[in-house]
Amino acid sequence: MSDIHRPTTFSLSTLSARWRSENGTPPPRRLIAADRTLRADAAYRLACEGTALLWHGDYPDALRLLHAMRRRAERRRPRSAPVNPVDAFREHRRQRARHARVLGMLLVPLDPEHRIRLHRAPDVRAACLAAYGPLLDNSIVSLRELLGVIGAHQWRIRGVEVPALGARIHPHYGVFSPVRGEYVDLVARAPLPVAALDHPTAFDLGTGTGVLAAVLARRGLRRVLVTDANPRALACARDNAQRLGLADRVETVGTALYPPGDQRAALIVCNPPWLPARPSSSLDQGVYDQDSRMLHGFLESLADRLLPGGEGWLVLSDLAEHLGLRTRAELLTAIAAAGLRVTGRFDTVPRHPRATAPDRSDPLHAARAAEITSLWSLTLA
Repeated sequence: MSDIHRPTTFSLSTLSARWRSENGTPPPRRLIAADRTLRADAAYRLACEGTALLWHGDYPDALRLLHAMRRRAERRRPRSAPVNPVDAFREHRRQRARHARVLGMLLVPLDPEHRIRLHRAPDVRAACLAAYGPLLDNSIVSLRELLGVIGAHQWRIRGVEVPALGARIHPHYGVFSPVRGEYVDLVARAPLPVAALDHPTAFDLGTGTGVLAAVLARRGLRRVLVTDANPRALACARDNAQRLGLADRVETVGTALYPPGDQRAALIVCNPPWLPARPSSSLDQGVYDQDSRMLHGFLESLADRLLPGGEGWLVLSDLAEHLGLRTRAELLTAIAAAGLRVTGRFDTVPRHPRATAPDRSDPLHAARAAEITSLWSLTLA
């Protein structure tokens, strides 16, 4: 969200500021001033106890403290190893949530011009404006979140090379980046349905950066309607379509899963979040789909939205199956219950570092090593 989630105002010394958190973290109940005299062990202990540290002094010192706190957080291990993949996944998420909560306790002040009010701080005005929009007054933000804002802005400037497009996609802050190109390649190579020759219209549901919509447009679909629950994603998709010269083919149509009305298409593509779990931040929404709501929403309405001879393409990893979060039988049952049948499946293996150079200390190592990403071609039963 681009607005400050809580109107809470803090007063500490001469500072009065509003709390800012993009993932909806509530403001801390306890807040103290901190500077280079605070030792890392003490800072970590205070953060674990729920005391936020508002930094005063040099910005590089704040970075060093955050890194020291991260090292201490990473040394903390569960007392016993999980005995099955589901428990390993849940423990992994608990540890990540705990790290985020503790490391998020180191705060820095921003002025209304998006300047960090610390000595030797970098100029982050462009990055903050892109992520937050205009500020009305002083604010306080987690240094960890601010580093994410800065990093996201660099991704937006540089873009992500997409070989299937022969071009770069530029992700906006809070929009999942298409760094895993294997699923894009599936959409670029799967045979188009025959119906698309006479009716070159497609839907891209949950478009994210708009990368799949751009691939479809480059493949000859003259009208690609895209949706996403995240308004930032719709803005990102419009921006990328404009950059690629596809603005006349790619049209953003709203935040509902399907385009409004009873419009139908020859091809409907959906790449839902792959893991059925509750997201805890806006970026998490690109990975976690609570109760598989988006997956089921896509399947349950697909038959009514396809033109005769049309196809639905479901792009999905089987990581959830290896983690014990969903079975293949449950997926196939949901497809059949929606009045659909599978007419083809195209598989690929991940190319990301966790798969190609796995860390065997990673509790999810075995599941990641076995992962396959598939494009399921679906038609009316």
